[in-house]
Amino acid sequence: MTHLNKLKMAALLFSLAALMTLTACGSGETENAGESVTLTVSAAASLTDALEEAAALFSEEHPDIKVDFNFGGSGALQQQISQGAPADIFFSASKNDFDALIESGSIAKEQSVNLLQNELVLVTPADNQAVTSFDNIQEASQIAVGTPESVPAGKYSMETFESFGITADVEPLLVYAEDVRAVLTYVERDEVDAGLVYRTDALTSDSVEIADTAPKGAHDPIVYPVGIIKKSDNAEAAEIFYDFLQTEDTLAVFEEYGFTVE
Repeated sequence: MTHLNKLKMAALLFSLAALMTLTACGSGETENAGESVTLTVSAAASLTDALEEAAALFSEEHPDIKVDFNFGGSGALQQQISQGAPADIFFSASKNDFDALIESGSIAKEQSVNLLQNELVLVTPADNQAVTSFDNIQEASQIAVGTPESVPAGKYSMETFESFGITADVEPLLVYAEDVRAVLTYVERDEVDAGLVYRTDALTSDSVEIADTAPKGAHDPIVYPVGIIKKSDNAEAAEIFYDFLQTEDTLAVFEEYGFTVE
């Protein structure tokens, strides 16, 4: 092989090596750019349907951000977060439970907002008319409510009974549930004569009827605050979803499910 041919061969090998290096780098950049982020959103059970629809809209705009929900009673969720359970966003049905996380430093007040409101209603099975209003709720054989210590709807229920002066009468009739959706299920299955849930929950079921609405002042205002957890491992994505929840299109979804926008 002549000296000239050796030089040509060396140049060719160098070019091939450089091309392979660039290709590898390019592949790495594409793979990193396509990495998805998974957000964990701890949210009140009463938000289930509305949030799942909102998340579907969100995924269309942000396919690289997956949203996983941890639905439950707000008090139980607050305890989980306080004890270090992973979460990026907390969407509560209880301002007290939410404020507890602000006070402990888990949520920054400037990264939170009171977003929605709701109503407490008395529901009965569609084919069971043993109870027709709060006026004759004592005629029920059993009444389902959320556990007051961990379920805001349960706390609001007890406040309502107290405002009517019927707590002593109804306490022996109460069946406690782990969250407001469990209360709804008891009523849907006709396992109880009545239950107290949020209006938004009642509207999702064809198996229950709204017999009455708790009057204003019968319980604390039902406010839904949402905020970003300070220790979120996905702060940037959490902020994107947090902002998305406050857009007009998303708020319209909540309104369709019966929530009132703050």
